[in-house]
Amino acid sequence: MTGALLSFSAMAVSIRELAATLSVMEILALRSGFGLVIMAGLTAARADLRSTLFTRQFPLHVFRNLVHLGSQYVWATSLLLLPLATVFALEFTAPAWALLLAMPVLGERTTASRIGAVVLGLMGVLVIVRPGLATFQPAALLVLLAALGFANTLILTKKLTRTDTTFAIIFWMNLIQLPLALIGSNPLFVTKLAFADLAPALAVGISGLASHYCLANAFRWGDASVVVPLDFLRIPLIAVVGWWLYGERLDPLVFSGAALIVAGILWNLRSEAARAVRPIDLKTRA
Repeated sequence: MTGALLSFSAMAVSIRELAATLSVMEILALRSGFGLVIMAGLTAARADLRSTLFTRQFPLHVFRNLVHLGSQYVWATSLLLLPLATVFALEFTAPAWALLLAMPVLGERTTASRIGAVVLGLMGVLVIVRPGLATFQPAALLVLLAALGFANTLILTKKLTRTDTTFAIIFWMNLIQLPLALIGSNPLFVTKLAFADLAPALAVGISGLASHYCLANAFRWGDASVVVPLDFLRIPLIAVVGWWLYGERLDPLVFSGAALIVAGILWNLRSEAARAVRPIDLKTRA
């Protein structure tokens, strides 16, 4: 989980640093290109990974990555307009939106904890965004749009994991998103990079893969009710980074709103876990 926290923070800072040289779409192309090179190398070296790449869900992969690329574009743009902590806090609404989408799309049932998670998420958003007040920042709506897109991506990923491996999903993500990102950028954008840009360029590529890998393994090996609170540490970590590197103010309301959002997610996680281990009523057994 520590690797995921550091990777997400490194990615945000690297995007800001590269934005002086590259467009947002060029930065996303750089990230996908780096990831594709690494994954192609792994695929060439290991036959077991090559065998997992075949998919019968290619149209769904394309649709998922159109949504994901658009969401990343909006999210990366918001990093240039808002304090880093605000972006990260509002991004935490993605699981709440995913709970809403899972009901009609995946046929999952409506429960009190799911509705409660969404309500707390919306309350957290209102605390952070503060609509109608002088401190309201319209760019915050961009992050909410990105979070909604990420929620759709989560739902589509859940559908894909029924037939495809995690490695295949990430491989196709990079392969599909690279040409899409190049459409909206100068194909020779790498020639614009100066020596000082090499460190953030490498950081974007490495953190892009590392964040997916570390977070996936954190949820695989750790209980979600433990991983989610640890993931919440992203917000104070990036707040300190924003204060240290960019002089951004530490806003208590951002932390308060984020706490409401995470409380809703944890409530639902614990309720789902309790339902999963509910003991069988012996009176109903034959």
